[in-house]
Amino acid sequence: METSLRFAADSKALRIHAKEKLPIDSKTYLQIHGELDTKFGAPTYFSAVMRHFYPDLSASLGVGLQYTKREKLRYSVRGKKSFPVTTNGLLSFNIKGRCDVDNEFKERKSTGAAEFTWSLFNFQKDQDVRVKLGYEVFEKVPYLQIRENNWTFNADVNGRWNVRYDL
Repeated sequence: METSLRFAADSKALRIHAKEKLPIDSKTYLQIHGELDTKFGAPTYFSAVMRHFYPDLSASLGVGLQYTKREKLRYSVRGKKSFPVTTNGLLSFNIKGRCDVDNEFKERKSTGAAEFTWSLFNFQKDQDVRVKLGYEVFEKVPYLQIRENNWTFNADVNGRWNVRYDL
């Protein structure tokens, strides 16, 4: 099980996040997420997604459902495709999209992004770094992610930010 501590400027509370990937076959797994918000002392998020990978296409497709305290039950479909920019695969261009609908199929939320991902292995001794520069298409917002071993920092030009520490 993968666990992390997360903090975002908009929530002002530390969240404890857990994720488990249960293999179905060599290219498919069930991914389960859950989150406990320390401000409320209760779970505020749960998600179950069946994800299938297409290694020959450098792509993935996921279908699932999620429950949040605020929005209740939603269904989701997501996809991602990666295009290597360099022959060693350390720089890639990714496109990804997601569509969530409420349980009555009336309200829809879509996100889509294009991003460059640059992986720097052994940036310093025992330190790997990954930098993502992207653009969220529907919100028209550029964003940045910097990941260093267990730490991840996300920010966008609207001033939203969050930090994650993987345990």
